[in-house]
Amino acid sequence: MNSITRNVDHLRGFQNLTRHARKRISARRLSYAAVQRVLEYGRVFHARGATIYAIGRKEVARFRLAGIDLTTEEGVQVVCRNDAVMTAYRNHDFRGLRPRRRRRRRRRAGA
Repeated sequence: MNSITRNVDHLRGFQNLTRHARKRISARRLSYAAVQRVLEYGRVFHARGATIYAIGRKEVARFRLAGIDLTTEEGVQVVCRNDAVMTAYRNHDFRGLRPRRRRRRRRRAGA
């Protein structure tokens, strides 16, 4: 993916912050500008009915080449649902966002 893309369509969701999101953003000392930059430049995941925007090392490196500094937002993840920001937190471990293989149900013999 060589092109630099922005999630401009999803910025309207930033206008809708839940009360929980406002409390968490404040408690975790994240700025609203950081949340907006994650929504704008972050990688998009879909998990458990929510859309998660996250900025990791790859995004920081990719956008650095375009002259955009995202080092302060590295590790920030923003969870959105129904065009509203539900919560935001800092977590550098993206393994939980990987798609999981679905388990196949085994048929019982003789049933």
